[in-house]
Amino acid sequence: MIRIEIKADQVTSGLQALARQLDDLTPVMQEIGAFLVQSTRERFQEGTAPDGTKWAPKSEVTKQAYARRRVRLDPRPLLGESRMLSTQIVAFPGPASVEVGSNLVYAAAMHFGAGQGAFGRDRRKHPIPWGTIPARPFLGLSQADEQAIGEIIGEWLAQASGSM
Repeated sequence: MIRIEIKADQVTSGLQALARQLDDLTPVMQEIGAFLVQSTRERFQEGTAPDGTKWAPKSEVTKQAYARRRVRLDPRPLLGESRMLSTQIVAFPGPASVEVGSNLVYAAAMHFGAGQGAFGRDRRKHPIPWGTIPARPFLGLSQADEQAIGEIIGEWLAQASGSM
């Protein structure tokens, strides 16, 4: 599991105001988590980090590996043959927070990047990973995410104050 803690002032203050009105924020966190899962999955289609920067393209070595295996190559970064990473983004909501991430063993290497051989060698003495993997951050909050979370919190605040 990758854990990135994000403290956005607008989001934090909204959650604090909501927490004062509700005992258990799990339903809010579920909605925020579902939104962030969708937003993160969309980043894979766009090939961009939360800050809007484009991910590094697939390397020539990767393209050649696909060609050798005669597998159709999706030119977008991080979209491999199985599409597992892009579809295995999940949210874990709780009463006061939500975590969004992937438990795939290679998710951290794709997010943060890794140098050739950073994880040792396989039984045939090949480096793991076999090449350098550039960082392609997919987890985190974009400005649009922060705004949308603020709107979700605002809706819950309106509902909470309306029911008092």
